[in-house]
Amino acid sequence: MNVIIRPARVADAAQIARVHVASWRSTYPGMLPDRFLVKMSAPVQADRWRRLLRDPRTARGTYVAAVSGHGVVGFGSCGRQRSALDAFGGEFFTLYLLDDVQGQGLGRLLMATMAAGMMEDGLSSALVWVLDDNPARWFYERMGGVRVAEVPSKFAGSDITETAYGWADLEPLARLSAGPRVR
Repeated sequence: MNVIIRPARVADAAQIARVHVASWRSTYPGMLPDRFLVKMSAPVQADRWRRLLRDPRTARGTYVAAVSGHGVVGFGSCGRQRSALDAFGGEFFTLYLLDDVQGQGLGRLLMATMAAGMMEDGLSSALVWVLDDNPARWFYERMGGVRVAEVPSKFAGSDITETAYGWADLEPLARLSAGPRVR
């Protein structure tokens, strides 16, 4: 598989939206209301991603995993932390892959690339928030994330618990980016 990890472009918005909707629908049944997942729309998400990618602050921390002949098969975004956990400067906002490319190292490469990007922006630590019921949380532990917080909240009318995994030092994670990547 010929994979390229690169910064996202506005032209990628429709493909990012396709991955976003497909991955939410395959990952979150039973965790989020079915009515919410069914109503998700790739065109609506594409408009949202176009707006986000036109903003240089958002675009700077958004990356795609593209496969020759298949286009965008995954994406991730990161930046300055939005929560109030003082020990972490950065945050991994999103990381989504299509089901058929999971387990092939693309998530690792996206995480590593985002970590390297945050370090270039002067952020040496980061966290990610994940639904506590999401089996992907084990991926973050394998990537060196340590459980640092847990908060109950509401999403789409459902009670959920979100767990934060943190990296006090992004350097080891960023080193994993030495793989098939083009900036």
